Amino acid sequence: MKAFKSVFLLCIFIASLVYFSFKESNIEKIIDVPQQNINCEDKDVFSKVIWKDDHKKVRGLFVTGPIAGTDKMDDIINIINNSEANAIVLDVKDDFGNITFSMNNENVQEVNACIPYIADISELLKKLKDNDIYVIARIPCFKDPVLAEARPELSLKTYNGDPVTDANGNAWVNPANEEVWEYIISIAETCCELGFDEIQLDYVRFPVGENAENAYYGADFTNNREEYINKFLTKAIDSIHGYGVPVSADVFGTIIKSSEDASHIGQDYTNLAKSLDIICPMIYPSHYASGEFGIELPDANPYETIYAALNGSQKRLSQVSYNDCAIVRPWLQAFTATWIQDSIEYDSNAIRKQISALNDAGYEEWILWSSKSDYSMGGF
Repeated sequence: MKAFKSVFLLCIFIASLVYFSFKESNIEKIIDVPQQNINCEDKDVFSKVIWKDDHKKVRGLFVTGPIAGTDKMDDIINIINNSEANAIVLDVKDDFGNITFSMNNENVQEVNACIPYIADISELLKKLKDNDIYVIARIPCFKDPVLAEARPELSLKTYNGDPVTDANGNAWVNPANEEVWEYIISIAETCCELGFDEIQLDYVRFPVGENAENAYYGADFTNNREEYINKFLTKAIDSIHGYGVPVSADVFGTIIKSSEDASHIGQDYTNLAKSLDIICPMIYPSHYASGEFGIELPDANPYETIYAALNGSQKRLSQVSYNDCAIVRPWLQAFTATWIQDSIEYDSNAIRKQISALNDAGYEEWILWSSKSDYSMGGF
């Protein structure tokens, strides 16, 4: 009997050891699992919703590289400090493909894209930040004569081999070519590393023009232009968000109500508003034809034109949830359209009317466009 008890106790002891050993092993596994899934990247995690609720309401001025590299930049800073404005959109890459300062980026150096209008970009950024000015890097995408010339295999050509250009002869690169995408994204990443507050992409579309209809995009091109634009933006946004930086893009004002542009240039207003953090429709009154919105001469009626355009934006985006929808930050006109008969001077009164219309339509943010970066007219 004693022998049986001893064997029985020994069995209990062994079973206890096995149980607690198994339990301890599984506890260690449970503890270890979360540690294996932790991703300790240095880059910030970007949340569109969080950013929207706590971002700076931008009221900006467009500034060219040549202006930013002179003493005139101090005049613009002074204008900002004594007005409603609080931001600039700086031409990092101009419409001709030139990088406006010496950029430490192998891709742009290989194609000799840099023209150092701005002698020291870090010093300029510090000066702007010291004045509490929000700095947006403007990067035109697929219109790029510099890249097209340096890398002919990336240029956009017709079936006959002629370059696809705008009305002024400026060449485009192929929006369907992922090597072009990588070039643009690398510039945006360098801007993030330099400390720009936002990346703004322009010419994020397929070309329009005399020979654009005959463009050859490659043997694998599916002709779903919107799909290519969406894929490029997804890739660019993911990369830029990795730095904790928001992304905006400029779009034609006409795409607010036109579905034809989605198939023609690849831009759909609603879908872009879901993808981007900020969407910037170019609703310059001078760019609307006579009779648009029932207005005989839109350029001469800045309040009515801006109000009608933004009412259209609200209607178009009404079905997009707050969490998914981009901030709408329109481009407003800060130039006089001398080529239009019976146009008006865009003085302080015309600027004020546009901003008032924007506010009355329920919007808060705006950017003024003057190709000469001349904002001496005031009105803001």
